[in-house]
Amino acid sequence: MNKNILKTGVQQFINKNWNTDTMAVLFKKSIFDGVANKEIVQQLESKKKCKNKLPTWFNTKGIYYPKKIHIEQTSSEITAKYKASLVDGASLLDFTGGLGVDSYFFSKKIDSITHLEINDELSSIAAYNFNVLKQGNITTICENGISYLQASKKEFDVIYLDPSRRNKAEQKVFLLSDCMPNVPRYLELLFKSSETILVKTSPLLDFSNGIQELKYVKQIHVVAIENEVKELLWLLEKGFTDDILIKTINIKKNENEAFDFKFLEENKATTRFDTPLKYLYEPNAAILKSGAFRLLGEKLNLSKLHEHTHLYTSVVALHFPGRCFNIVQTVPYNKKAIKTLGLKKANITTRNFPESVLEIRKKSKIKDGGFDYLFFCTNKENNLIVIHCRKN
Repeated sequence: MNKNILKTGVQQFINKNWNTDTMAVLFKKSIFDGVANKEIVQQLESKKKCKNKLPTWFNTKGIYYPKKIHIEQTSSEITAKYKASLVDGASLLDFTGGLGVDSYFFSKKIDSITHLEINDELSSIAAYNFNVLKQGNITTICENGISYLQASKKEFDVIYLDPSRRNKAEQKVFLLSDCMPNVPRYLELLFKSSETILVKTSPLLDFSNGIQELKYVKQIHVVAIENEVKELLWLLEKGFTDDILIKTINIKKNENEAFDFKFLEENKATTRFDTPLKYLYEPNAAILKSGAFRLLGEKLNLSKLHEHTHLYTSVVALHFPGRCFNIVQTVPYNKKAIKTLGLKKANITTRNFPESVLEIRKKSKIKDGGFDYLFFCTNKENNLIVIHCRKN
């Protein structure tokens, strides 16, 4: 940390110019003594990245910003708040603390937080910012989590881990055993220090792989923001062997869409198929990731268009965790039928369809946008169809 960055003049410059052209700042003559222009640019770029992702940090005076890659890799405030809602107890160990966003929100729920971070500079920045944010129940320690647990006899109510999804060669990885730390390898050590473990993983991790690699999985949370899956959260409880609860949430500006089910229920569920009726439903991204394709229809009494076309239909409108449309008409997929729709502009989606949206636009000459929606998909008779809809 360069403490000169915290001087009043430098801070005023950062707060005033966070949205400025950083290249112009970079190539100016030295602006402040003791602070390189490159360091100022780093503060400006990182502060800008915090505006929407970390508004508490952005709006708090005196925050010291790390390199922007650490902002990119950290949890957003929205997902950090959600994680905090999943834990209880008096003590929590944040095994891979980083910038400390998760620790900060855990500390509002848990009495005592221990924040571990192996990067000395990042650990110092996190400790300084916790003080600025007036969160006094977080202890920061610059140490490798594995070494810390091996040397400590301390027990925690919860251990939280967000393994790095880059290996030693800086390549992106998705399997837990390829991440750092290797959580499956050290599960026994982790469970010696806590009976409850919360693990954050990439949204790309397959449920089956995660369940196979981990032990005692009690819950899996699929967390999406505005229909984009951001993370999977795996709640482990020592000794738990019952059916796993899958909780999906799509956090939106005005409401949250939730759909919960037990993991083994999906295989037992039955599907009813039908032609497009009066309403069409498209599940949100969190449900699509969860794989609850049969159960969703069964629980909400909806018909599906095809086994592999994850669209649903009904005669009566329902409150649905996803998008709901009024069906205007359905036509077979051919040039002549599409022409009868009389659309020059529409929003196009494909589901279980052999051509891409780009190919369809090129063939049909239909431009993007407008109030009409076209779903190109396969129906229950394995025929290609086009469903013309408008938002419900």
